[in-house]
Amino acid sequence: MSIARLWLIGCGNMAGAMLRRWIEAEVVAPNDVFVLDRYPLSLPAGVHQGTALPEGELPDAVMLGVKPQQLDEVAATLAPRLAGVPLLLSILAGVEEPALAARFDAGAIFRVMPNLPVAFGKGVVALNSASADDAARAAVGAMMAPLGQVEWIAADQFDAVTALASCGPAFVYRFIDAMAEGAAGLGLPADQALRLALATVEGAAVMAAASDDTPAVLADKVASPGGSTREGLNVLDADQALQSLLASTLAAAARRNGEMAAAARAAGERA
Repeated sequence: MSIARLWLIGCGNMAGAMLRRWIEAEVVAPNDVFVLDRYPLSLPAGVHQGTALPEGELPDAVMLGVKPQQLDEVAATLAPRLAGVPLLLSILAGVEEPALAARFDAGAIFRVMPNLPVAFGKGVVALNSASADDAARAAVGAMMAPLGQVEWIAADQFDAVTALASCGPAFVYRFIDAMAEGAAGLGLPADQALRLALATVEGAAVMAAASDDTPAVLADKVASPGGSTREGLNVLDADQALQSLLASTLAAAARRNGEMAAAARAAGERA
């Protein structure tokens, strides 16, 4: 089973990042992609777009890239036209496979949870499907591979993975800003502090990914007893302040995903 022809229903920041990486990696050819959106978009050369789906046979796969709140509107308008599509991929946060199956007739449905670094092939993509056979799973897995780290996860773990991997880049960006602001408070020019904070986080992440040591062990290797790094770590480690803050941050994001899933289930039951 292969995925050559692809339709995207909506193409915002995330779907657009995935599409550009797929074309760059030659997963799909631009001429075999159609994007449906209400407004003209800046897309890679050769990609077709419009405000209505093309006539003729269905593509190999359709990916839903709209906001979760638009699910019912999209389903009411497009589900009849998409009936029988071999693969339906959804990047809608909080929308579970049964909620999608209640609205769309597809050979197999996949929940896909990416994050924005997929644009550089350095993202995380979480996948789950209860309806796909081995051939479909292999095809979708191969399609996602150029985007970064691909992980198959249990359906009941999607809220946690979404909070960690999909929301996580935003939390890291806040951390980088906070580091830069702290350095600026010590007297560094703000622009220089931000450049150094970005380079520090990038280098530390590359080293952590390449190392056999855990991040905790690496932190201890950087920190000499009685040194300046240890003094800083003592602040972060006091009363497990950092762990508590991030646990609360991830829990809030996961809770919101659960709320969106419950809303999608309820809407599907009413339909």
